[in-house]
Amino acid sequence: MNICLMNDSFPPQIDGVSNAVLNYAEIITRSLGSCEVAIPEYPGVKDEYPFPVVRYPSLPTDRLVGYRAGMPLELGAIRRITERGPELLHAHCPVSSAILGRALRELTDTPLVLTYHTKFDIDIQNAIRGHLLQEAAIRLLVNNIEACDEVWVVSRGAGENLRSLGYEGEYRVMENGVDLSRGRPEKQEIAAVTGGYDLPEDCPVYLFVGRLMWYKGLRLILEGLRRLKSAGKPFRMVFVGGGGDEAEVRAEAERLGLLPQVIFTGPVFDREVLRCWYSRADLLLFPSTFDTFGLVVREAAACAVPALLIRDSCAAEGVTDGESGLLIPESGEALGEALLQSSRERLSRIGENAQQRLYLSWEDSVRRAWERYGTIREEWQSGVMPRRRLRSQPPEELTAAAAELYGVLEKARERLEKHVHHRKE
Repeated sequence: MNICLMNDSFPPQIDGVSNAVLNYAEIITRSLGSCEVAIPEYPGVKDEYPFPVVRYPSLPTDRLVGYRAGMPLELGAIRRITERGPELLHAHCPVSSAILGRALRELTDTPLVLTYHTKFDIDIQNAIRGHLLQEAAIRLLVNNIEACDEVWVVSRGAGENLRSLGYEGEYRVMENGVDLSRGRPEKQEIAAVTGGYDLPEDCPVYLFVGRLMWYKGLRLILEGLRRLKSAGKPFRMVFVGGGGDEAEVRAEAERLGLLPQVIFTGPVFDREVLRCWYSRADLLLFPSTFDTFGLVVREAAACAVPALLIRDSCAAEGVTDGESGLLIPESGEALGEALLQSSRERLSRIGENAQQRLYLSWEDSVRRAWERYGTIREEWQSGVMPRRRLRSQPPEELTAAAAELYGVLEKARERLEKHVHHRKE
């Protein structure tokens, strides 16, 4: 099969979803079939991949939503994609990518799959001010999802979040994989990466990996560490990543008197360097209730490092408390108490279990998706899968959806600019 993968972000924009699409494309191209990737333009980027990349015009909405918003009905890009004869379309974002997928389905008579990766309602609330604009954005999102022929979610929690937005259709849980190999690097490799930091061998090292945003549970981490310091227990806390709230997080750590025990490395893009940081840690702290899938939990598990998580969060799915991870109530006090009660020996034992029970490679994840692609394609060709497009996708509807998308983004951008101008005054 020839697959067309679509997403609203892709390298050099680095996030969990762009990483997922990159792994899908590389593994399909290397060992399963062929694919192309359709994504918005990004200034100055030169794509050098073993698979074709089609970029289409985009709007500079980076400050607003974290990535550029694609203009998916550009005829040149649509023509280049259709000329390659895609046999299945797979969108990884329910906004521009889904609109592009719906247009391509009209022209190619090809089924459209969508994976729901993240809690878009929270992203929308963070990016767009005003209840009416938020409702319009969510309505567009749900309409795009309902128009797809099959919907995948990366966890049960992601499916529940999708239901909360008003989606009433069926979905299938298809977990993402991990691109870190199972096992730890050599000790000298770990030392070469982490040796320049104050990390005593006799001191437990805690780790956070991800965007430095408050909604990732970072206040809980700092509150828990303050309790740890008050109890006189030595520790080091390493934050790997960057993000919009980084300056505030650093300032709060200093205000709480946690420096120099708390270390900020900045973003780490080299996967082997990141693997060394996981392997140097005793415990990953990831008290996020925002994330729909605990990718970093699986990455840590690849290196036999357990994670501390919020009980019943999406990231905690599949984790057994005290056996393959630590589960706590959502409070800084509970986080601090869990750290006080956990010896390095116990954490090492739990980490070994996590490696055996939680690890899933991208190779296995994509092969599972490939098998499902084949089933979808067969059901589509045989008529078992109903043609949603025949009852819901006239061209004017796609144009209206795109216009609504641009309208919401433009109004949100205007509000953002007014807010910034007001602050400068």
